[in-house]
Formats: sequence, C-alpha cells, structure tokens
Amino acid sequence: MPVPLLASNRIQTMAANSIEISVKGKWVRVPALDVNGRTIVVTGTWLKIAAVKDEEWEEGEVALPPDQFLAHAQQLKDLGADMFTFSQKETDPTPRFSFYHDWDSIAAIPVVSFSDWWTKRVPFRLRQDVKRAARLGVVVRHFSFTDDSIRAIMDIYDETPIRQGRPFWHYKKSFDAVKLDNSSYLDRSDFLGAFLGDELIGFIKIVYVDRVARMMQILSKDAHRDKRPMNALIAKAVELCEAKGCSHLVYGSYRYAQGADSVTAFKHRNGFEEILVPRYYVPLTTKGRLALHLRLHRGAKELVPDPILQSLRRLRAFINRRSLLTRKAS
Repeated sequence: MPVPLLASNRIQTMAANSIEISVKGKWVRVPALDVNGRTIVVTGTWLKIAAVKDEEWEEGEVALPPDQFLAHAQQLKDLGADMFTFSQKETDPTPRFSFYHDWDSIAAIPVVSFSDWWTKRVPFRLRQDVKRAARLGVVVRHFSFTDDSIRAIMDIYDETPIRQGRPFWHYKKSFDAVKLDNSSYLDRSDFLGAFLGDELIGFIKIVYVDRVARMMQILSKDAHRDKRPMNALIAKAVELCEAKGCSHLVYGSYRYAQGADSVTAFKHRNGFEEILVPRYYVPLTTKGRLALHLRLHRGAKELVPDPILQSLRRLRAFINRRSLLTRKAS
C-alpha cells in the first residue's frame, strides 16, 4: 500500500525569525527568513540547508530569480544555513541556471485526456482493477473537509501503526492534530473519497499549483485492499484533472534513495512517468562547500549502494512487523 504524501514543510505560525513547520508528521520550530514574499526555512542536523518553504506547493515562479535570495546570504548564514537549494518545476525541466544541480525524480501523469490515460498509459490489469472496485461497490466522489470527514480520515489513520514497514506518522493522533495536518491550502484543494456504502475506505487530497494537480496525500484501509480503492481514486483524479484543464497529475517522487520499490511499481502501473527536474545547490559556508564536494548534500544514504539500502529496508520492515504482532498478541 502506497504511503501517504504530505508536504514536508507547512506553515502554522511565524515570529522572531522562526516558524513552525511539519516535518515527518511532527510540528517543529525552525529558523526562517522572509525574502520578497517567500518564506525561507532552515532545516537539517549537521548540515543546515535553506529552502523556500513548501516550494512544490507554492504557485508562480519560485526559482526565479535566485540572486534575490542570495543577496540575503549573510542573513541565511546568521540563521545557521550552510547551503541554499531550489528547484525548477516539472513543467519547466530544462536547466536555466549556472549553479550546480542534481536531478529530482518526479512521478507525473501528463494529462491529455482521461481516454488517453485509460487506453494508452495503463495496462489491461489496471483497467480491470478499477472495474473491480466499482463491481465490489466502491464509489469515488468528492467530500467536504468537515468534522465528520476528519473523523473518517482518523479511522483510516488509526487502522494500523505500521505502513510500508515503518511506524506511521499519523497513527492515533488527536482530532485537532489531524485537522491541522489536513487543513493546508483548502482554498485550492479537492478531497476525493473512496466509499463503501457510508464508510470512507480511502482518500486523496489534491492541491492545485498553477495548472498542476499535486497529490498531497493518498491512503486507504488495508482491510479493503482487495477492492482496489487506490486505483479507483487515481482514475477519478485523472478524470478531474481533465475537467479542470490540468497539465499534470503529480504523485511525489518516482524513485527514492533506496532505488525502485513497490511504491515505484504502483505508480508505474497507474500510468505515472518519471520527469527529471533540476535541483540546484548553492553552498554558503565552508561546510556547505565541503558537503557538496563530498556529495553529502542529499544525505549520507545517497552514497550507500542500493542493494545494501534495500536489505536494511527489508530488515527494518521485518522488525517493525514483528513488533506489531507482539503488541497485538500481548
């Protein structure tokens, strides 16, 4: 089951050169700086990296012009930043700047039409899965962000403490916490729910960023996996994108540090393609320059061979599953 997508950094409050953001499902306060209407936040442990808050969720031009941000380099260094990073969007994948860049892997469906996706971009088995969902009574429709829908989302969150072999960030959170986590960008969002009768068994939150529809979160109940609610949700999302004139439906990253996995395979089956977009890194300190030279700017795990990462990932999943079974038995 694909894990939920959440904005890595979302705003709550800002004061005195700091801001509260959500990181891995928890709200933390980090240094921040306002530059020309954009909020730059500084995150990281040993290597502090500055970036535009919610970069992928911001409308308009985020990457241009970076010199406006670099003019505040000393202020960023005063906040502890060793490096500044920014990216171009999936609709603008050709590098336009002279700074050092790597490539971000984006999973996206280029939206021509629902018919194009249905007949040309997905395999026969996927079409059968969507039909299976309908045959078993799954109905996908819009739902409003209300107290009742928040409780229904909580019911999905609280089904299991382990997802994708890892502790699930939102398991057993309070009503207020779940409401806060899901309340960003409501003025340009849609919630699609997969319903079995009156029960919400899966949902997508879609945020519209210019003409791109970005999936902020997608999740369903494991108990109803056989009914293929995830496939039905994505099919409805593509249909909605055509109706709204969106150019792409984006589902986070296509590839991850550990290489292709079951989530990547799920995306591929549902017609998502890989789009590579440049991500720039501009060192601000000696530590930043050294990290870039040693290729540590994207984290040490980027240097670990894929087979080792895969083995460690499987071991972690095994340990977490055993822990869950032990708790259930006690």
